[in-house]
Amino acid sequence: MSERVANRVLNHIRDQQDLLVSLLRDLVSAESPSAEPAVHERARHVFMSALIELGWHVVETGPIDGPRHVYARPAQRARPTMTQLVIGHYDTVWPVGTVADRPFTIDGNVIRGPGVFDMKGGLVQLILAIKTLQELGLEPEIMPIVFVNADEEIGSRTSTRYIRRLAQFANRALVLEPALGDDGDLKTERKGIGRFTVTVHGKAAHAGLDPTGGASAILELSHVIQKLFAMNDPDRGITINVGTIDGGVQPNVIAPHSTAVVDVRVPTVVEGDRIEKLIHGMEAETPGVRLRIEGAIGRPSMEPTPRNEALWQQAVAAAGDLGLEIGRAKVGGGSDGNTTSQYTATLDGLGPVGHGAHAPHEFLYIDKTLERAALLTLLLLAPPTDVVALEEVG
Repeated sequence: MSERVANRVLNHIRDQQDLLVSLLRDLVSAESPSAEPAVHERARHVFMSALIELGWHVVETGPIDGPRHVYARPAQRARPTMTQLVIGHYDTVWPVGTVADRPFTIDGNVIRGPGVFDMKGGLVQLILAIKTLQELGLEPEIMPIVFVNADEEIGSRTSTRYIRRLAQFANRALVLEPALGDDGDLKTERKGIGRFTVTVHGKAAHAGLDPTGGASAILELSHVIQKLFAMNDPDRGITINVGTIDGGVQPNVIAPHSTAVVDVRVPTVVEGDRIEKLIHGMEAETPGVRLRIEGAIGRPSMEPTPRNEALWQQAVAAAGDLGLEIGRAKVGGGSDGNTTSQYTATLDGLGPVGHGAHAPHEFLYIDKTLERAALLTLLLLAPPTDVVALEEVG
């Protein structure tokens, strides 16, 4: 991409600041908490309408009585054609009513509001990028397709199967999750994430009259918890946390049942497979009890694969044409980029620059977010991701 084209793109994006503000205000005001899909319609309509106005073909998908996701592509397309997948989500962690307490506000170069940073600002960047391509007469070599889901913040439970399917046929995936820190580092590595539930079945008995007649599920759970925490290996990036426990009936009853819910973070798919087998392989130590272990690594690790590295290098080149410097980071949180990375070149953190994801002080910087919209535009124009050379070198 020439610097001349990059400058045209950046200037055009900057001229659309008013659209950034107005569209983002509409999206933030339309609250869309993950756990309440029944209230999502307004937010979904705002985003879909913006794409339809640009002449895109837009459809809803997902369970009729659950989270509804958005799939979109240009209305006119050549067949067959290579595709690039742009991934986002419109659900947030904030319950209905939050916007009344923390409304959309502008303070100089800063925009605040629930969901503005994670990640409705990224959805607006996408609209600005598509609009800029059209108005400047720039045609991507690879057809962009868009998938925006409504359940990312709760693990993409109903949407992962769509994302997996689309990623298998895409040359690359661009993920609109927010960037990291003031410098806006892109996210090139993410830990894999697992959720496990350990249920212990014991035997009840009176703690005073028959103390040896029962089998304590709580005693066994204490052994299980020790084993789980012993699997932690921070130096290798493996973290295992027993986040909640429950069990027992009354203080004078030997506990007949107990449960623990476990969060697991791993740096690689290989480590994820190993830890998953260790957890499922745990056996009871207390006579008379049995374990039921459920769960898996639901989001596999996003690793620095050759194809991901190739896409990162394309982003570095595009940023250079814009006169920007970008960095990259490894993060512990997961996203839909974990899924796409298993099938295609993936670059994450292309969304807003700001702070406060899932926090009351959530905000984005207007100028830097506009710059990231320009970077997204150039990446949409980039040629197919070439991993052959990197694989041969590596």
